[in-house]
Amino acid sequence: MRRILRKVLASKGKGEIDTCLPSSLTDGTMLRITEFALLPLVVAAASVVTMVMTLALCSLCQWCYRRDSYTELERDDETTEKGGAFPPSNIVTRKTIKFERPPGKAMLRGNVQPNADGHEEELAENGTSLKSHDDEGSDSNEEAVSEPGANLGRIQFSMSYNFDTMTLVLHIKRAVELPAKDFSGTSDPFVKICLLPDKKNKMETKVKRRNLNPHWNETFQFEGFPYDKLQHRVLYLQVFDYDRFSRNDPIGEVHLPLCEVDLTESPTFWKDLRPCPNSNDNLGELLVSLCYQPTAQRITIVVMKARHLKAMDITGTSDPYVKIWLVYREKKIEKKKTSCKKRCLNPVFNESFIFDIPMDKMKETSFIISVMDKDTLKKNDVIGKVCLAPRSGPLETKHWKEMISKPRQPVAMWHGLKK
Repeated sequence: MRRILRKVLASKGKGEIDTCLPSSLTDGTMLRITEFALLPLVVAAASVVTMVMTLALCSLCQWCYRRDSYTELERDDETTEKGGAFPPSNIVTRKTIKFERPPGKAMLRGNVQPNADGHEEELAENGTSLKSHDDEGSDSNEEAVSEPGANLGRIQFSMSYNFDTMTLVLHIKRAVELPAKDFSGTSDPFVKICLLPDKKNKMETKVKRRNLNPHWNETFQFEGFPYDKLQHRVLYLQVFDYDRFSRNDPIGEVHLPLCEVDLTESPTFWKDLRPCPNSNDNLGELLVSLCYQPTAQRITIVVMKARHLKAMDITGTSDPYVKIWLVYREKKIEKKKTSCKKRCLNPVFNESFIFDIPMDKMKETSFIISVMDKDTLKKNDVIGKVCLAPRSGPLETKHWKEMISKPRQPVAMWHGLKK
């Protein structure tokens, strides 16, 4: 800095320097004044560089994100079966909940207790004991599967009661025709179990990956429950779709008052899953029409309307529009979109789009239809998606096959939006 100022002073004549500077200031004083004036600019530049480097390192590290999903990752590693790609397992996992006695009659228990095999078993603070062992079994006497009465699927389970040990035994067998909750057209279901009104002590089955007809074949024991006490309890089963990086999605639930069950006969039940009243996963539905013209080798998609869309804005509404991606071999080829409907949760579009697709590429072609919420000051939000393809969810695949089987005829169908 001193050298630069000296060159500037040297380049000017004596008269120019006298007119620019007061006669009382020396060269050293002027250098100090210049350095003092540039100090805030240097500090500001250093602060900006530090902030940029900090944000860059934070985006690369992502330690906070991994910390929040650490528990979910551990649970996923414990999953031993990979869904429909493997045959159902005969391994039965037994889990036990102890009946909590009244305060005056409670028995003192240690933190460690030997089990029947002579090994030590940990007990939770509330007296809950979880133990597991392998057991061979099969469902040779299962009743025939009937068509479910609801579109959320059905679950099969059986119960028995041992009067000598006062133990209620619940056997979760399987579920059929569960809805696809994931964008890939499948679900990762598991079951949570409790005896209402006690919501504190819960047990759950293993996660069955990518399976809409899972077989669990797991046994759960409620020990020390007197028979007269069970008459005031309600068996509560809730089926979830496991999600590693976000909240698990509820699929459906079953309530069964035990006073209506004859436990002496060890009954087996098929129960329809009912919607969970407290679930907020309803994203809405989209009505889409497909028409295939084999001669022209093209597909016409008509986005007709949507209903019951989830409100994405703080005003309680959304500004929806629909975006369509043509995908071939998992690569996005062409994009088209509708107009935006302002402040509407039940928009009507009635807009058609034409896509040219050769016959030999139909089997590897799919359409990703996304309902978006348009925002002015930030990135547009995704309300939900639908994937129409030869291999997708049950309803999506049915729509695609019906389009192929009825050429030159529009085929319209409602589709539930997925995350």
